[in-house]
Amino acid sequence: MSSNKTGPEPAPAPAPGKARFVEGSTMRHVIVMTGTGSVGLIAVFLVDFANLFYISQLGQQELAAAIGYAGTILFFNISICIGVTIAATALVSRYLGQGDHQKARQMAGSALVFIVLVTIVVAAVLMSIVGPFLALLGATGQTLEIARGFLLIVLPSMPLIGLGMCLSGLLRAQGDAKRAMYVTLGAGFAAAMLDPLFIFGFDLGVTGAAIATVCSRVVMVATGFYGTVMVHDMVGRPSLENLKADAGALTSIAVPAVLTNIATPVGNAYITGTIAPYGDDAVAGWAVIGRIIPVAFGAIFALSGAIGPILGQNFGARQYDRVRQAMRDALVLTIAYCLIVWAILYLAQGFVISIFDATDEAAELISFFSTIAAFGFLFNGGLFVANAAFNNLGFPTLSTLFNWGKATLGTIPFVWVGSLWLGATGVLLGQAAGALLFGVASVIVCFRVMATLETRDPDQRKPPLWRSGASAFSSAKSATLHN
Repeated sequence: MSSNKTGPEPAPAPAPGKARFVEGSTMRHVIVMTGTGSVGLIAVFLVDFANLFYISQLGQQELAAAIGYAGTILFFNISICIGVTIAATALVSRYLGQGDHQKARQMAGSALVFIVLVTIVVAAVLMSIVGPFLALLGATGQTLEIARGFLLIVLPSMPLIGLGMCLSGLLRAQGDAKRAMYVTLGAGFAAAMLDPLFIFGFDLGVTGAAIATVCSRVVMVATGFYGTVMVHDMVGRPSLENLKADAGALTSIAVPAVLTNIATPVGNAYITGTIAPYGDDAVAGWAVIGRIIPVAFGAIFALSGAIGPILGQNFGARQYDRVRQAMRDALVLTIAYCLIVWAILYLAQGFVISIFDATDEAAELISFFSTIAAFGFLFNGGLFVANAAFNNLGFPTLSTLFNWGKATLGTIPFVWVGSLWLGATGVLLGQAAGALLFGVASVIVCFRVMATLETRDPDQRKPPLWRSGASAFSSAKSATLHN
């Protein structure tokens, strides 16, 4: 094709309905999707990290502890949004893999309405019990009131973060890693600009941090809407009829996925409650660690989201060899990344302690995590990737079982014993030990599931699509076996 233009032409946007992950190097797809996802995700986590840094500069340990308590509840909110996003991404990517663009558009529209309805209900419930919830975590006095004020501003914006995350997930399902990155990167940039303005410029302190958080979520939704609707036209017009038709499919994946994801904040809530008796200093140290983890291991969080569309498209295309290879590539990347980050954390622990003015118990916790407990993310990463595979291959209940197993059997006894032996630092060691057990087990089961899927589809039949929920999926599997 001839052209009179000079210079390189811009890369075209992915064609509507094109399943770009069913061909080419799976490792390249994993790296590209993870890399772009990491940039945007780490940008958001860096803002949270900076938030806590700004608050720590105000010179009150109660403020940092309040952010730690509030963060535990916000983690619960985000986990619910992630669960619904997993359902939307899994279903849309699978339809794209089968070449059914119209059904993918319908499902995308239904998913956005679904996540708004869910988050409105959850936000309303949490706002009504936020005080007792914080008290249950161990917050008291001024620390509890500061955390409560922060949450009463941020919680009403939960539908916004739900929409933003779902829109980013739809872009990943389409294979547009760059625009999916822009969704979270834009939110991170907005928060980075607004945080110091509201916290210091307007002298609003923690309240200013909450307002900046809400504003950044508005930017997130606007950016995601532009990519999904204006660029790709991948969102069908929502309707009550479509929502009724798609609710079963969304619920059958979203419910176990949400249960899977809220297991982590439940486990973290137990850890926070176990650390709380050691005082605000220890809780402040745990709050710093809570900000270090997503920044340092952001690529692993991004990887668990990036691998889903790759698995989903190839599963929809019935290319089981590529499903297995993508899983192996993701695990190799996880191990290499975690080892590098662990080394960096060990070397940088003194710097982190100093910039947060951490002392006594807080400094000891940060040092112990950076030196020893961070090894647990080698196995957390394996669990994240295995859960993404379970959700996208039609076995979300397994991800629920493994995550709740880790949050209960893999957390409570290990953390309890660790606290008896080593105090607050033993809590972190116990958490890492539980991750080892469940991370290894989940990966082993994941590969057995993938082998079973191919055995049950010897004639390369069309895989089940959760047409009317879990019962339809079970019927489809049974029919495949008997035929």
